[in-house]
Amino acid sequence: MEGQTFLAATQAAGKAFFMRQIQGPVVMLNLLRYRETADYTAQEELAPSEPISGEAAYKAYMDHTLPFLDELGSEVLFFGKGGPWLIGPEAEQWDAVLLVKHPSAAEFLSFAQNEAYLRGAGHRTAALLDSRLLPIEQ
Repeated sequence: MEGQTFLAATQAAGKAFFMRQIQGPVVMLNLLRYRETADYTAQEELAPSEPISGEAAYKAYMDHTLPFLDELGSEVLFFGKGGPWLIGPEAEQWDAVLLVKHPSAAEFLSFAQNEAYLRGAGHRTAALLDSRLLPIEQ
């Protein structure tokens, strides 16, 4: 759908992920499009004193998130800058690509529901204009 953005999983998508019953590790492919300026409207308690870029807000999100990933035995496999597609729609562009390996789908769900993690997850929402998250089975 043109103009539609995606920042969080729907209930139906979450249920479908759970129902896949992925056995073993799962790698999450993240495609990220940053806002020019981070929007902390919905997370004012996390807002820095001065406006920052979406990319800087995503860095704050990752700084907050990495200890939770480490605690579960999850790991960032790759984090790099995106750009125009070699094969794909010319109008679609992603600023960054992130691959995170989790020991299991259950560990990912545990991470995603951790209250301490969720308290800082607003940096991600402030940072991103659009995203995609694709669970990959090994």
